Amino acid sequence: MEKAFLEVFRNLELVGELRALLEEVVVTKVSINQKRDHVRIYIRSRQWIHKKYIYTLEHTIASQCFPGVPMKVKILERFDLSSQYTPEIFLDAYRSSMALELKHYSILVFNMFRNAVITFPQTDTMHMVLESNVLAKSKENELIQYIEKVFCERCAFSLKVEAEYQEAKESKVRKNSELQLQQEAAHIIEMSSFGKHQEEDSMEAEGEDIREKQEAAGTENKTGEKKESSGDGTKKTEKNGKQEKEGKSGKSFKGDKGRARGDRSFSDFKRSVKRSDNPDVIYGRDFEDEAIPLENIQTEMGEVCVRGQIMTLETREIRNEKTIIIFSITDFSDSITVKMFARNDQVGEILEGIKAKAFIKLKGVTTIDRYDSELTIGSVVGIKKIPSFENSRTDNSPEKRVELHCHTKMSDMDGVSDAKAIIKRAYEWGHKAIAITDHGVVQAFPEANHCFDAWGGVVPQDSDFKVIYGMEAYLVDDLKGIVDNSQGQSLHGTYVVFDIETTGFSAMKDKIIEIGAVRVEDGKITDRFSQFVNPQIPIPFRIQQLTSINDGMVQDALTIDKVLPEFEQFCQGAVMVAHNAGFDMSFIKKNYEDLGIDRDDTIVDTVGMARFLLPQLNRFKLDTVAKAVGVSLQNHHRAVDDAECTAEIFVKFIKMCEERDIFDLDQLNEKGAVSVHTIQKMPTYHAIILAKNDIGRVNLYHLVSDSHLIYYNRRPRVPKSLYLKYQEGLMIGSACEAGELYQAVLNGRPDAEIARIVNFYDYLEIQPIGNNAFMLRDPDRDDIQTEEDLQEINRKIVKLGESFNKPVVATCDVHFLDPEDEVYRRIIMAGKGFDDADQQAPLYLRTTEEMLEEFSYLGREKAEEIVITNTNKIADMVEKISPIHKGKCPPVIENSDNMLREICYNKAHEIYGENLPKVVEERLERELNSIISNGYAVMYMIAQKLVWKSNSDGYLVGSRGSVGSSFAATMSGITEVNPLNPHYYCPNCHYADFDSEEVRAYSGRAGCDMPDKNCPVCGQPLKKEGFDIPFETFLGFKGDKEPDIDLNFSGDYQGKAHRYVEVIFGAGQTFKAGTIGTLAEKTAFGYVKNYYEERGQRKRYCEINRIVQGCTGVRRTTGQHPGGIIVLPIGWDIEEFTPVQHPANDMNSDIITTHFDYHSIDSNLLKLDILGHDDPTMIRMLEDLTGINAREIPLDSKEVMSLFKNTDALGITPEDIRGCPLGCLGIPEFGTEFAMQMLIDAKPTSFSDLVRISGLSHGTDVWLGNAQDLIKSGTATIATCICTRDDIMIYLINKGLEHGLAFTIMESVRKGKGLKPEWEEEMKNHGVPDWYIGSCKKIKYMFPKAHAAAYVMMGWRIAYCKIFYPLAYYAAYFSIRATAFSYELMCQGKEKLEYFMDDYEKRKDTLSKKEQDTYKDMKNVQEMYARGFEFMPIDIYKANAHTFQIIEGKLMPALDTIEGLGDRAADAVVAAAEEGPFLSLDDFRNRTKVTASTIDLMNDLGLFGNLPKSNQLSLFDFQ
Repeated sequence: MEKAFLEVFRNLELVGELRALLEEVVVTKVSINQKRDHVRIYIRSRQWIHKKYIYTLEHTIASQCFPGVPMKVKILERFDLSSQYTPEIFLDAYRSSMALELKHYSILVFNMFRNAVITFPQTDTMHMVLESNVLAKSKENELIQYIEKVFCERCAFSLKVEAEYQEAKESKVRKNSELQLQQEAAHIIEMSSFGKHQEEDSMEAEGEDIREKQEAAGTENKTGEKKESSGDGTKKTEKNGKQEKEGKSGKSFKGDKGRARGDRSFSDFKRSVKRSDNPDVIYGRDFEDEAIPLENIQTEMGEVCVRGQIMTLETREIRNEKTIIIFSITDFSDSITVKMFARNDQVGEILEGIKAKAFIKLKGVTTIDRYDSELTIGSVVGIKKIPSFENSRTDNSPEKRVELHCHTKMSDMDGVSDAKAIIKRAYEWGHKAIAITDHGVVQAFPEANHCFDAWGGVVPQDSDFKVIYGMEAYLVDDLKGIVDNSQGQSLHGTYVVFDIETTGFSAMKDKIIEIGAVRVEDGKITDRFSQFVNPQIPIPFRIQQLTSINDGMVQDALTIDKVLPEFEQFCQGAVMVAHNAGFDMSFIKKNYEDLGIDRDDTIVDTVGMARFLLPQLNRFKLDTVAKAVGVSLQNHHRAVDDAECTAEIFVKFIKMCEERDIFDLDQLNEKGAVSVHTIQKMPTYHAIILAKNDIGRVNLYHLVSDSHLIYYNRRPRVPKSLYLKYQEGLMIGSACEAGELYQAVLNGRPDAEIARIVNFYDYLEIQPIGNNAFMLRDPDRDDIQTEEDLQEINRKIVKLGESFNKPVVATCDVHFLDPEDEVYRRIIMAGKGFDDADQQAPLYLRTTEEMLEEFSYLGREKAEEIVITNTNKIADMVEKISPIHKGKCPPVIENSDNMLREICYNKAHEIYGENLPKVVEERLERELNSIISNGYAVMYMIAQKLVWKSNSDGYLVGSRGSVGSSFAATMSGITEVNPLNPHYYCPNCHYADFDSEEVRAYSGRAGCDMPDKNCPVCGQPLKKEGFDIPFETFLGFKGDKEPDIDLNFSGDYQGKAHRYVEVIFGAGQTFKAGTIGTLAEKTAFGYVKNYYEERGQRKRYCEINRIVQGCTGVRRTTGQHPGGIIVLPIGWDIEEFTPVQHPANDMNSDIITTHFDYHSIDSNLLKLDILGHDDPTMIRMLEDLTGINAREIPLDSKEVMSLFKNTDALGITPEDIRGCPLGCLGIPEFGTEFAMQMLIDAKPTSFSDLVRISGLSHGTDVWLGNAQDLIKSGTATIATCICTRDDIMIYLINKGLEHGLAFTIMESVRKGKGLKPEWEEEMKNHGVPDWYIGSCKKIKYMFPKAHAAAYVMMGWRIAYCKIFYPLAYYAAYFSIRATAFSYELMCQGKEKLEYFMDDYEKRKDTLSKKEQDTYKDMKNVQEMYARGFEFMPIDIYKANAHTFQIIEGKLMPALDTIEGLGDRAADAVVAAAEEGPFLSLDDFRNRTKVTASTIDLMNDLGLFGNLPKSNQLSLFDFQ
């Protein structure tokens, strides 16, 4: 008895197409063997079922029905196929399933079947042509029996199988050219003679000579000669092998022992770490074991031999004068960590050979590390150096190809290779050029351009090699109207609205199975047409599921040659209308053509009409449009019903057109022309756009700008019309399978349509079959079943190139450099949620030989043409250009040179009198000459205008960076920092003292540290100025260093400053500095870790970290610099320099940023740093609260200085504030625990000491492990150690080094680049001590002294107010700098605060980030309480939303300090309070929209007083 499969296995969990297939399957029998470990299930199906589904089903039944039981399940299927199937048709559909089944059975039989040429001379006869060989003949019967079993038993066909043999043809793979054979022959001769020469000389060679020759041989071996026969895969000459044998001999061993004794007697018992004479051995003994792959080491295996490249290396000194050396190695299959213990005196010798990026072979013992539970290698027996075995692929073709389609890490979360690495590889392979074509962006261009740099480049500047700059655009076809072939027909004319159902997507291969049509005349439906069509082939299961049409429904229907003429008669005199008409008409036209019917139809597409008439929709599928216009759609995907629905939609569309004064098809095309909004919703196709010259580069940038600013929707779109507008200097290619042409060929579009597409492109493109193999796995693509199908599409594109005289090029569509790099893209795509991430296409950069072999199916000549000839032809059409505009283009302010000179001298005369002191005049003149001659005056004038504007509006501006090194900046009002030597001057009579012994004693320090003095001329108190900062820190000794004027505006004023820049230069001349956000290491680590965890794979952390490095740097998004503004000179086009876009492509933003990262163009265009900062905001609030002028606060106050030593000036003791020994809590620069510890260690006594400490705190590796240790050991003091970058230059000049060299050394050290050996030598020759040189080498980043001085000046003024205006200070601090102030925790009195602080201290190791910030604010509140100040309760009618107030000697907190009351809610409370009193809590909630939980908290805190809960009156209220 038969039963439905899903009834027999009713609890089986199945998904997708497999479950749908099983709905029509019955089980005819189930049997089990005697051992009860093997089940056979016999099934019968009306549809054929692919073996992949059968295998999946067998596994599913075994795992779900017999969990934990060793049960083998075998399914035996039979198919009751419809009469539409013939053996030939069935083979065409079922061939891939048969191949899979044979692959499981026998690889030999599988290969015979795969390579067989099968034809059907008669319906019931299969003829196979097999390659003639002994093995094939021995397996012939097996193959025939299998075929007969499938066709005759499984499907009940009557079939006879015949076999014929033919000799194997010569391979189509391109043979090496005569030149290549000559090269290889010469190479073999050279190598053999070289080897012989080595053999003869080996006995006489000294150790050093041997080492040099081996290294030379290793270098040659990298170019691709044969590998050594041992399993480690390293490359050797004959001599290398001989030396290894010698190293293993007894003689060598005795030599080791003798040397060890010698070492012991002459080197204070120090032994070498080497135990072999083999120069390749760098540690331990020699060995010749075969290396095993690291991926095979998954558990403790005892002693192993491995090889790899060292990735990371670190040393840790431990007890007993020993050091642990830890390094990770990778062989690119996996990675592992090696740990070695060594005496401290041996470490130097070991590290000579063990260095990052070195290739080594080692022997050691695998062990689980007890600290991190990771499998590691320890107990190392020996380590040898070996040649590199990475990237052995080379391009040896005499004639090279050019890659024209290449993605870098700037292709959004897609490409994983750096532009630099790709260009380096192409250059090394001898290619003449390579194209960079990222998805929709050109952000890799600057990196590509840097490949030609003299410093750090990978291609010589004088090389002929060129980068072709381009983009893979998202092209939109906006040239095609709503109506095709319009004749101006009236909308009230005659129309036939039709729909068809087909067996697939391709008009060339698939067949029509149903035609439904409705005739519309004068806006009314007048007639209908509905016919099934017998396709004479089976209907695929997927189509049956979609349309509910099966073979039984069409097998008695008429064929297309009978139905189509009837349909053509129905359509006489009518305009054709369809939804997505291009698809339906492609089938109709193909069949018209086959039948010889000649028609020239006008065609209306209702999708285009919907885009025009219903712009609010995001999707335009038939059901979506029907719902939008109120039309019912039943039995979707049945032609007759879809045609009826489309007709009703069309009738409604006619009325909507008339409302827009559209009455004929010409008007519809004209008024329905594609709009921006429509383009944003139209389908996109990939296209490669290349810049041929500099005009093309600028036009390409226009395309990028417009595609981001105007047409962006999910991706930057380039309409064809836009390309035509900017096509000068550009060329366009048809791109990959996502290109318009490939899709048209794939889907069998009409010849006329394909011709229109081909004519748009300058060249056509085809790619390796593997790139498109995903279509073979796509169940929806019945037309693509084999690689031959994919090859056929490429052949058609090649044929189109020949027919239309368009060059066809073969490209790789490079997304990663080497095949093994696919893992990086795989992990990123998996992290983005792609289901097929693990099935990566081979999108790597291929050699010429690899590409010729790939396209050998086109024939040798054609393969050479598309791989070599045409790619070079395209490259030759491109000029060598720079993607970055060369030269500086500063904005112009008329007469800026004279204006700057006038402003500076006016200010100098105002301070120093009519006759300027010599030192002032010389410094000012030297600076102005340098500034003006280098064209930087305009920068000063811009900064001067901005600072003047801010100051006039009441906001101080703090300078950043080294601009304070410029005296001209001080005199023009840009900075308050005076960089002259410390000096006195009299504001009354202009007396100045720069040269007295008393003044000179403060050289290198701050003028404010000098003692107070009265003017010897007029008796008035003298002003004290000067920080002794050289101008050269800012512009260099030649004045050619790019100046960078950074200004700290108040955060409240930053927006106004930005807008004022636009006022200065005019609208459209300023742009925000763009940034590029890439995949950070931390995020990449999560991607990699999650990937392997989800797949149940455990990877060692060193391997995870290796893969992480390959994933980092991939572009994720774009943004903007917080204060950077790029200024475009008037008369220039921004696209001369960079495209532009919205930050993060936010189309709702009115901000426009540079497309390039601003660093790429800051040497071409002026960049202003207008940053927002809390210090100017805080000072403005202090001035408002106190009435003081912050500029007049003295910088020599002893009380302020004492805050950095103790708490006395605050009137409290450290015990009052939980042991904090200093009074600088909350003071900018010095209020953190780190900074306070520096103050305790450094013991500052003056303002200049604070400047030095500020420099130390902002540097990297300047204090910790450096200056701190030097001060603690007494080697240096706060006055002599290196604190700021200026210290280095001044110190070295004072030691006698040449000024330019001193500046160069300073620049190198402050950027973390260290010292060159020749610099060290020069420094030692001039008496620079070793500790100073060592300190320089540790530094990674350094602060300029001017920057530190500006910061300390701001901090000092705030500290002054903390002492003398305490309530104003705390009000300003809590309003502006407190980040987690809590009214509930901090304002309920001192005791409550102490209670909460105790709780936080107990949990200090587990506090969240917010709790840590809260605790920091608690410390400042505790200090305020200790000084005797208090808070007053919040009055909801008086409290400000965001700022604290001083009321009756107490502080009233801001409303936003209440937990849950955010910024907007606080503003709403203030606004509501101004409208009048609140009647109740309900009234408060209704007017302010504050949440109920927050209102409950406020009520608990007593902030509402006796306010009732609601407005409802009670009788008791009147008693």
